Amino acid sequence: MSTKLPAFTPAQESLFLTLGGRALDSRLPRPFLGDTMADEILTTVGYDLANFPSLNTKLLDAKSTVFDIAVRAKRLDEVVRRFVVQHPDAVVLDLGAGLDNRMFRVEPPPTVEWYDIDFPVVDGLRRQVLPHAASAHSVGADLTDPDWLDEIPTERPAVIVADGLIAFLTEEGLVSLLNRLTGHFPSGELAFNLYTTYATWALKHSRGLAAIADGVVNPGFNDPRQPERWVGGLKLIEEIFLTRAPEVAELPLFIRMTARLAAPSAAVSRMVGTVVVRYSF
Repeated sequence: MSTKLPAFTPAQESLFLTLGGRALDSRLPRPFLGDTMADEILTTVGYDLANFPSLNTKLLDAKSTVFDIAVRAKRLDEVVRRFVVQHPDAVVLDLGAGLDNRMFRVEPPPTVEWYDIDFPVVDGLRRQVLPHAASAHSVGADLTDPDWLDEIPTERPAVIVADGLIAFLTEEGLVSLLNRLTGHFPSGELAFNLYTTYATWALKHSRGLAAIADGVVNPGFNDPRQPERWVGGLKLIEEIFLTRAPEVAELPLFIRMTARLAAPSAAVSRMVGTVVVRYSF
């Protein structure tokens, strides 16, 4: 079975990179994330992952090609899971949710209100292929439009995550979005994977990611405290370096050694590996 897909912009098509990474991870004998629903969704939509040669390259083994996508999703899941345990009345926002089924992985308490936000064309596809869950809301909106937040409750603590999104927002759009989000809720946490200036350059120039290169509009930033200067009240509370992840032990020797050499240095880890940053507000 496959679904007729609409035309996507490069930024919107990036959802299949993260979906594909999670799906391929689930097929491993020992997956990092184990998201079998992602594989089911990929099969349902019938998307051809040949559009992302970086996922199918023969230069790396299967674990190495999915490590960053699967493990960063796992870390973001953990951020949300911890928050909703501490705040069972929380609101969860998954920005640029694509076809991610994070709510089914996290399994929050029924008192949590969950919102998945993405472009209307993506939201329409979500509604076709993802199961409906109680207390879940799918919002079709451009994140740079200030009006979509009007339907989100304002009086509850919020945990906000974005996986693979930041590179596809202009710096001005990102700063405006962060200020609107932190001003909308009384308190909360915000977590996303950081794109350094080198990471955004690599994303735009990688032959294996050419399908989405034109959607990369953010210049990236190297100082994880930069958002504190953009947004009053935002405070960096954690950098999660995947070079230090326990899952590195399952990678091939050369990549494992590279990660271990980079791990002691925050600056080097940001340069060569994926970093998830977590802020409070």
